[in-house]
Amino acid sequence: MDSTRKLWTGLALLLVASFAVLLWVGSEVHRQAPPMPERVVTTDGAVVFTRADIERGRQVWQSIGGQQLGSIWGHGAYVAPDWGADWMHREAEAILDGWAAREHGLDGYRALDAPTQAAYAARVQALLRPNTWNAGAGTITIGADRAAAIAAVAAHYTSLFGNAPETAPLREAYAMRNDTVADPAHRESLTAFFWWVAWSQVTERPDQAISYTANWPADALVGNTPPPSALLWTVFSVLFLIAGVGLLGWHYAVSHGDEMAPVLPASDPLANITITPSMRATAKYFWVVMALFLVQILLGATTAHYQVEGQEAYGFALADILPYSLTRTWHTQLAVLWIATAWLGMGLYIGPAISGHEPRFQRLGVNVLWTCLLVIVVGSFAGQWFAVMQKLGLAHNFWFGHQGWEYVDIGRFWQWFLFVGLILWLTLVGRALWPAIRGGGESKSIVSLLFLSVVAIGIFYAAGLMWGEHTHLSMVEYWRWWVVHLWVEGFFEVFAVAVIAFLFTRLGLLQVKSATIAVLFATIVFLAGGVLGTLHHLYFTGTPTAVIALGASFSALEVVPLAYVGFEAYQSYKLGKATPWMARYRWPIMFFIAVAFWNLVGAGLFGFLINPPLPLYYMQGLNLTPLHGHTALFGVYGMLGVGLMLFCLRGIRPEAQWNEGALKLSFWAFNIGLAGMALLTLLPIGILQLRAALTHGYWYARSAEFMQQPLIDLLVWLRVPGDTIFSVGALALAWFMLRLWIAPRLAVPAPATVDAAEAAA
Repeated sequence: MDSTRKLWTGLALLLVASFAVLLWVGSEVHRQAPPMPERVVTTDGAVVFTRADIERGRQVWQSIGGQQLGSIWGHGAYVAPDWGADWMHREAEAILDGWAAREHGLDGYRALDAPTQAAYAARVQALLRPNTWNAGAGTITIGADRAAAIAAVAAHYTSLFGNAPETAPLREAYAMRNDTVADPAHRESLTAFFWWVAWSQVTERPDQAISYTANWPADALVGNTPPPSALLWTVFSVLFLIAGVGLLGWHYAVSHGDEMAPVLPASDPLANITITPSMRATAKYFWVVMALFLVQILLGATTAHYQVEGQEAYGFALADILPYSLTRTWHTQLAVLWIATAWLGMGLYIGPAISGHEPRFQRLGVNVLWTCLLVIVVGSFAGQWFAVMQKLGLAHNFWFGHQGWEYVDIGRFWQWFLFVGLILWLTLVGRALWPAIRGGGESKSIVSLLFLSVVAIGIFYAAGLMWGEHTHLSMVEYWRWWVVHLWVEGFFEVFAVAVIAFLFTRLGLLQVKSATIAVLFATIVFLAGGVLGTLHHLYFTGTPTAVIALGASFSALEVVPLAYVGFEAYQSYKLGKATPWMARYRWPIMFFIAVAFWNLVGAGLFGFLINPPLPLYYMQGLNLTPLHGHTALFGVYGMLGVGLMLFCLRGIRPEAQWNEGALKLSFWAFNIGLAGMALLTLLPIGILQLRAALTHGYWYARSAEFMQQPLIDLLVWLRVPGDTIFSVGALALAWFMLRLWIAPRLAVPAPATVDAAEAAA
């Protein structure tokens, strides 16, 4: 069995084993999720909440933006509080204040002496932490003191989500519009959902001294401290990381040779490929990419500004038209959409280029898919506006409005539409690639891996269709991360690795055999940690403790291949300098080098900063999370999308002379701007929040009291220079593309073209 066949066998076994474990974990999540009661009753039999109240409250929460306005279990936006943490602390303090008033005649428990406060804290933990869930009766039983505290906290929340003057300052601090939930009955139901979330965070599992969310969030007042397993598996994750880096280093030392081809082509082989009608039709995808990208930047600036003014933009009452939860929804959704559109366009372009085959009606299919993408963007965004503005109603919100789940916010109808579009894309790319796979040749393995990644991209989005409107919150989180982690971060990455390998081999710069082995090995190393590494997102979402062990172990392995991206960057740089004609591809290569850098910094350094269980216990939902998110999502996937797009544009507009100055400005503005927003704002705010969480508790790190400090305001304003520089980069890239079509300068005539099939031979 040769090396290539062994690697294919290893990849197949790895995927079967990894997904078997991932599916088993899903069954355990379903079995051990926090129970949903039919009724919450007091000891004297009075009904506090019903299941219908809790489920309707979740519907209300989703309709107003869900995870785009504050967070639940640490997942979501960062300006408003984490609602479960906020409720949990407020409820505990309300109980303590009630005892202090009744037993000592004081206005609040903080007026008590230190020993009495300590005794009260132990007493409130003994009240809140025991599990009173009765599976047979379907009830959770609470005492009168707790029921009174729930009523007091619920009154605060109904005021906050309405238009009451006494909570107006908090609404401004949380970037909430007035009458976020206009219907009083819906506000009451919302409090039931928030209470259930808080109950799962503090209530201990049966026969275990740990809450359903592994004692998250940190709050010493209610006894939420890190479980021993968090420290144990954090230590093991570091050991796995060191061992993985050592093994990969050994592999490179003994097996990595010179991959460059011994004889380099005298001219650009890709310049001789005839551009087919369907390949030329992909240009409109890249125009959509630029439009979505520019709108995303504008919405990002608006979203960031809400953290300063709350409900306005320089005095204009913007929240009445585009509230924070909506601008953030569109900002995060557009990030995925424009990057995915760039990669989809690349797939449609590269298929006929690889095989030299233009299937019948391929151009029509490319145009139909493009139209579908526009309809999905406009339709889903319109539905989200009607939902957040409370004009759609709960009956239709799930299907046509706002699902409330970060990165998969669009209504279920639009999700199905997008899935059908991805299947169409899979069909278009697959039938263009198939002749190259059937024809065999040295590049067969690379093309086959590219084809399989296309299949995975098309099919695995279906994970976003696996939950319903009332599916348990823990199971929604389980399937949601299949989309966000596996679909976006997993199979798109495999697709990109295969595309880049193919481009370099087709350019004649890499030996096909060594490149094939390198690509298959890189895919195995990446997916070895990437599939089960999904679980590091699920530590504190009502999942069993086995998730912490598996997630910590395999998410550490995700960082292993990133330890060697310096070699990847050097290899790309070396290939870019290999022959004089490679100057045509200087800027795509430069963007690939930037991908390697941000892979190391954004995905590797900032990713491992928050991924182990103990750090994430304190950091989840703080600004250290978007620090990783921004530098990894744009730094890796966005930069890669731009680089791949430039490769396509070189072929689509071969007669146009490139504006090197615009591309240079764009490249450096992107990198400097991204570094600025990360180092001047997200990192320092995240560190300050971390200190607050360690000192006072997670609730305080997310509170208005902490986030409205002058120092935090200053750090938010310091994001302006980085954002401005970044925006200049986007405008420069848009200008570059505009000049390719409008009054372009003509390049030196390229050599006579040959048929694509002949070039592929």
